Amino acid sequence: MTDITIYHNPKCGTSRNTLALIRHAGIEPRVVHYLEQTPTRAELLALLAAMGTPVREAIRAKEAVYKELDLDNAKWSDDALIDAMLAHPILINRPIVVTPKGTRLFRPSEAVLELLPDAPLAAFTKEDGEVVLDASGKRPV
Repeated sequence: MTDITIYHNPKCGTSRNTLALIRHAGIEPRVVHYLEQTPTRAELLALLAAMGTPVREAIRAKEAVYKELDLDNAKWSDDALIDAMLAHPILINRPIVVTPKGTRLFRPSEAVLELLPDAPLAAFTKEDGEVVLDASGKRPV
């Protein structure tokens, strides 16, 4: 059992890269495919509180349903936005990672290294070819 959880969308490159970095660190996290296992209202509120993130910053404005529902409109309360996220989990921005060091929304994916246990790491390159860790396991300058 691990003490790291990732709220993951396998269709998202940032989410895939974040999961790969966690695994690269030798950790097999609990993976929550939140499109299939939508968090409860209490779980979503707890994640937002742990991140210290306003609801509007945790919602994916790039999704078509965001525009369809006119969620950019200031008339929507946080409760209404949370209702929309629960009804349409694709609106939950990702990936969210929970570790003993904290909970964050990771964009870019390599920021996850800040909340992982310190461990020597080997070279790592993202799917798109961007080098995250060089041959000595350090982040390139």
